Amino acid sequence: MSYINRSILLGIIVFVIHACSSAQIDKSGETDLFNGSDLSGWIIYGTELWYVENGELVCESGPDKEYGYLGTERRFKDFELTLEFKQEAEGNSGIFIRSSIEGTRITGWQAEVAPPGHSTGGIYESYGRGWLIKPDPSLDRHLRMGEWNEIKVRARGDTITTWLNGQQMITLSDVKIGKAMGQIALQIHDGGGIKVRWRNIRIQEL
Repeated sequence: MSYINRSILLGIIVFVIHACSSAQIDKSGETDLFNGSDLSGWIIYGTELWYVENGELVCESGPDKEYGYLGTERRFKDFELTLEFKQEAEGNSGIFIRSSIEGTRITGWQAEVAPPGHSTGGIYESYGRGWLIKPDPSLDRHLRMGEWNEIKVRARGDTITTWLNGQQMITLSDVKIGKAMGQIALQIHDGGGIKVRWRNIRIQEL
């Protein structure tokens, strides 16, 4: 075999190995919901502020100090969602799953993101039953106010489980939740004074 032919064969082998590795990564089904550059794939609801800064997604109360949401264009059923957040100001936020939004009225279930002492990782049903489950208060020590935190939400069938910085916060089984499908949405609570940064928003459909 000539040197040129061996070089071509080696190139083909390297390409095939690379392609197989890429296929394995793609096969995992994990997808970035936020591209770090703009709000492609998302819809703004309300007049509060959503923008990209230094590769991070920022939500901030605007002059109206009302509720605001940033929802995915796509709807999801069963998934594992992982993202990081950093609270730069006091105020309540959260991650809605299997939700529907009209104006700034949202129906669905929120994994709470809030200052210390306010049940981060708990599940709240908006315009419905209210709090469904709160974490044990002792688990609040895993929240690092003003620093980056990782929160994970797994929704599979009737069951929702949340983790904060690797610590399981709650698990909840509920028939009503199990029947739903909808958008994932980040929240700005009303009242003003809220600023939260988000990054590494990734989803794996189950």
